[in-house]
Amino acid sequence: MSAMMEIAERKSEGTGSRGALSIAEILDRLDGLQAVPDSVLAGQPKTVAADLLAMGEDILDAWLRAGGSEPTLKKSEGFRLLAMHRQASRGDPSFNACRETCREIVFHHNVVLGDPAAPAVARTLRLGAMVVRHLALFVGGKLENAGLGEFCCSSRGIRQSDDAVAGRMKTVQ
Repeated sequence: MSAMMEIAERKSEGTGSRGALSIAEILDRLDGLQAVPDSVLAGQPKTVAADLLAMGEDILDAWLRAGGSEPTLKKSEGFRLLAMHRQASRGDPSFNACRETCREIVFHHNVVLGDPAAPAVARTLRLGAMVVRHLALFVGGKLENAGLGEFCCSSRGIRQSDDAVAGRMKTVQ
């Protein structure tokens, strides 16, 4: 299915009835979006911008649910994505690293909605897609690390070998 058909399908389903996309599904859709010609993107800029914003929400949804939290339905500064980021940052200061990424997703969304007929709208959408990819990779990496577990017995060997390598590096220097 083409990226534009997936976007149209997602729009017709509505975000409440279809469930959140996984990070892998988001990355696949972003790959498909990169292959879409500019003329096609420029034909549906509001739809694509809304879908990119929804993908950002789905990414944070995955993080929150993995941590056992129910994602908020509230909005911050008019956007659920920003409220979800605030929720995800509670108790995990390292998650603040993606605050500006979330704000940039909102920015690209607003730029497109502000002038959907702008000559550079396809470029703005592609930049927005790159920012969503960045968020997906950041959160996906955090989920992988969380799955390994800081103090999990299965990661003990990995941590010990990391410590051994670090110790050897100090003796070499």
